[in-house]
Amino acid sequence: MSNSNNVGIKEGISLKPSQGYLEETVPPFTPFLAIEEASRCLLCYNPLCSEGCPADTNPGDFIRAIRFRNLKGAAEIIRSNNILGGVCARICPYEKTCEAACARSGIDKPIQIGRLQRFITDYEKTTNFQALDPPKATKEKVAMIGSGPASLSAAATLAMKGYPVTIFEEKEKAGGVLSYGIVPARLPQYVVDEEIEYVTNLGVEIKLNTRVGRDISLDEIRKQGYKAILIGAGMQISKTLDVPGKKLKGVTTAVEYLAKARSKDANFNAGKHVVVIGGGDVALDCATTARLKDAESVTVLYRRTREEAPANRQELEYTESLGINFAFTLSPAVFEGENGKLTVVRANGTRSKSAMELEADTVVFAIGQQPEDFSKVIEGIGFDKNNFITSLENGTTNIPDIFVAGDIDQDSIKTVVNSVQGGKIAAQSIEEYLTKGGK
Repeated sequence: MSNSNNVGIKEGISLKPSQGYLEETVPPFTPFLAIEEASRCLLCYNPLCSEGCPADTNPGDFIRAIRFRNLKGAAEIIRSNNILGGVCARICPYEKTCEAACARSGIDKPIQIGRLQRFITDYEKTTNFQALDPPKATKEKVAMIGSGPASLSAAATLAMKGYPVTIFEEKEKAGGVLSYGIVPARLPQYVVDEEIEYVTNLGVEIKLNTRVGRDISLDEIRKQGYKAILIGAGMQISKTLDVPGKKLKGVTTAVEYLAKARSKDANFNAGKHVVVIGGGDVALDCATTARLKDAESVTVLYRRTREEAPANRQELEYTESLGINFAFTLSPAVFEGENGKLTVVRANGTRSKSAMELEADTVVFAIGQQPEDFSKVIEGIGFDKNNFITSLENGTTNIPDIFVAGDIDQDSIKTVVNSVQGGKIAAQSIEEYLTKGGK
């Protein structure tokens, strides 16, 4: 692990060297610094930052509220628009969305919107302030499959309109990718748990260890009186490459690797010499996990250049600061081993005749995920060739009482903040369907 002093990743943000796997890397704002940062806002008449937010969290208004010390008002703005405001404050790609649109960029640097949003959601928890007060649930029952960000967002939206909502989650912990797929240095589990509690406090019920299609059928859900069903399942199947030796012990996938690291299994072994294949945020999470779990060497292989890598720039620079190696324009050619265990990764250049040999006992594929086949669970629903559910419009499907949001939606952009917005849109479609008498 790096022994360097504070690493300036972005002007205005100083990241401390991580003390361990569970410690959050980006420090929070103090009240003084938060108000000082909000005071840099130009108070635009039509704030471009609000237009740039995929979840319509309305940063222009909550920054204005912070500037004038109306912290409770800021919390109400955030929560009424984004129930997962504390999560998104930590993992949104701000440099590509609201901060990229900030008018202040033309003068010096954009307002640190993400850190201000985190400050308010932390303040909300510290003061036990409950920004939302749901009405009594007197309307039609709604069921949801999967408890990831899309379902949580849709459930909160409907609960605030008086609909009783039940979420069916196959795993022992709710949250989907939030609980199983992001390194705690970026998103601590306590934040996820608090956000989920916020949703359940609105009256939403979450049934854990309940897989639809195994523990309960779709017909049984309908018979229990649920008038609309949202599919908010994520992408549980990791993609791999057809590399000779991929069956060797030590070759795994990002979904499996990150989930095991975040579990309470004391036997998790990050690996001594780890190679991560991929160039996105998930690949960086895997590399950071390995490093903070005491791997001696970690190398990220990516087939394109550093500039072409889709990963968050701030996270990329932070990962490099930990002493993690990056090998760009290289792709794995073969995995070699002894006695069935991985020992060597050989890689070839994708844009040259270069080659590389790496000692490795662990390889993690982090090149994307795909959804499981829901065709046996939901007969007759529209799918594309990659098992994504076909969304007709605003989360509707070819089956009138079934809706879709999140990663499994064919039209969804696969980020948490977009899933939050997708859940809100699907909730609106569900309400329209139910108010028309299920037609």
